[in-house]
Amino acid sequence: MHSHFLVEPPAVSLPLPAADPDAMPIDLAHLFRMTLGDARLQAEVLDLFDQQIALLVARMDAAPPAAMATLAHTLKGSARGVGAWAIVTAAEAIEAAVATGAAVDGPLAAMDRAGSEARAAIARLRQDRAAE
Repeated sequence: MHSHFLVEPPAVSLPLPAADPDAMPIDLAHLFRMTLGDARLQAEVLDLFDQQIALLVARMDAAPPAAMATLAHTLKGSARGVGAWAIVTAAEAIEAAVATGAAVDGPLAAMDRAGSEARAAIARLRQDRAAE
């Protein structure tokens, strides 16, 4: 690995509290560790995660409960890899609601919000990288 591919991890531990409007939905320090600091790999992983959010969340909205839980579980694994903790939490809530037969409207709404926030953050990161 060449040193020019490395980026420094952020000085602040992320994610920030959800009440903070400037909160980053992707834990960049975690992503740095998971990609061994390879900026190109980080960009590739985030691009794939962005696509996966769009696809799986859209499918969840129309899926029967068992499929919804499976989609949430898949997205949860990917979210853990990039440090998208709000998506992990929403996915766990969907899985729990399906497992107990509870209403999934609230957890699905949380997933929609978390997914939108993560996708917006990924778009901002793309813009920042393009500006460099």
